[in-house]
Amino acid sequence: MEMREIMSKIAILTDSSCDIPQEMAEKYGIDIMSFHILLDDVDYVERVDCTNTEFYDKMRAAKGVPSTAAITPIQFCEKYCQYVDEGYTDVIHVPINKSGSSTYNNALMAQGMLREERPEHHLNIHLLDPHTYSMVFGWYLCEMARKLQNGAEIRHVIHEFERQMNCMEVVLGPYSLRQMKKSGRISAAAAVMGELMGIRPIITLIDGKTKVEAKVRGDEKVVPAMVELCQKRAGDVEDFEYMIGHTNIPQAADLEKACRKAFGKPPLAVFELGGVVSANTGPDTVALTYTGHPRG
Repeated sequence: MEMREIMSKIAILTDSSCDIPQEMAEKYGIDIMSFHILLDDVDYVERVDCTNTEFYDKMRAAKGVPSTAAITPIQFCEKYCQYVDEGYTDVIHVPINKSGSSTYNNALMAQGMLREERPEHHLNIHLLDPHTYSMVFGWYLCEMARKLQNGAEIRHVIHEFERQMNCMEVVLGPYSLRQMKKSGRISAAAAVMGELMGIRPIITLIDGKTKVEAKVRGDEKVVPAMVELCQKRAGDVEDFEYMIGHTNIPQAADLEKACRKAFGKPPLAVFELGGVVSANTGPDTVALTYTGHPRG
């Protein structure tokens, strides 16, 4: 058993919805496959063709709203074949939230294709559904890689990752509702009324599902409402930690300041929402992600 563990060669694979900064991905050896995003008939490869800030600006100036294309079974099969050919024994594959994309199911299809392409392969594919997006799982994927580098067993880090994902919650504060309407996270009527009357929804993302928890009138009330909701849902969590996501808008600094005051500690990370995520939230959004109570 010890010899098998010593000889293990483990890859960690994810996609660009993880929003892991490139320097962190390189530090921990995390392989990231990019989504394609179509905006005004232009095809952008996330993390390749433009920076996050450039993409936010393109969305604000665009006539239409962006759409994304799932990574295909063929692309995944090619990646799996590469791991087989390079002598990997295991790959921990964490794609985008299963309920929000066909990408997870495409990875399942790719496993069947791999058996045809490399019938004698011995690659163990550990396909995990994070039930969420962005650095909400990306941060803990880096933690998984760090633990593996320090000699942790693969089954242990997978268990810890899944346990953590079962506690994660997100509160979104969108200041523009155009993309939210298109993605179906709020109704068309709510989007129209919101823009006309300055009403902003406070939205939770829990276990892959969004819900409008409250509505406030005026941009200045968004951050206090987000912090209040987080305190209400997770104020008594012992191992509480939080992170802040944003699209490079001034309200990100306001949210961090309010959180530091309310929670008495700095965030684990402050990160930019990537192209795939901001294509759904819009280019003017802040996010508060935190450790909540375990779900049943």
